[in-house]
Amino acid sequence: MEQKEPRSLTPLEAYARLTARCASAEHCLAEVRDWLRRWRVEANAIEPLLQRLVEERYIDETRYCRAFVRDKARFAHWGKYKIAQALAMKRIPESIYRPLLNQLDDEEDYLNTLRRLIEAKQRTLKAGTPYERKAKLIRFALGRGYSMEDISQIIPDFEENEADE
Repeated sequence: MEQKEPRSLTPLEAYARLTARCASAEHCLAEVRDWLRRWRVEANAIEPLLQRLVEERYIDETRYCRAFVRDKARFAHWGKYKIAQALAMKRIPESIYRPLLNQLDDEEDYLNTLRRLIEAKQRTLKAGTPYERKAKLIRFALGRGYSMEDISQIIPDFEENEADE
């Protein structure tokens, strides 16, 4: 059986789909641009469509970044470096996301989240020596996107607890 090539969308059809998607959740320009290409919308219609969506505030990169940073820090427990990398991959300008990431420094919640992550990881960790345990905890936290500076503020608390036991 021969598979039919999916038809391309007209700019008007694409606009209708995009307004519905962008009204229900935040999306960035890169995601929307990728959808338009996948839907095979005429190349010369893509930028005007994007411009219209921005003007009508269906797409707002700052609003998207604010939601992304908040959600990834609060629910996925990512650190600033991992969040910054994800936003850079979505082609968000650093000038938009850097101030939002800097606000995480001011939140006590950020370091408490790191503390809880390390506590949970420490319970499941198998390590022969305290040095090996510390190295594994540091690698874990770095992989989650936390800075060495933040990690070094938290790790001594766990070393003290080990010495007490």
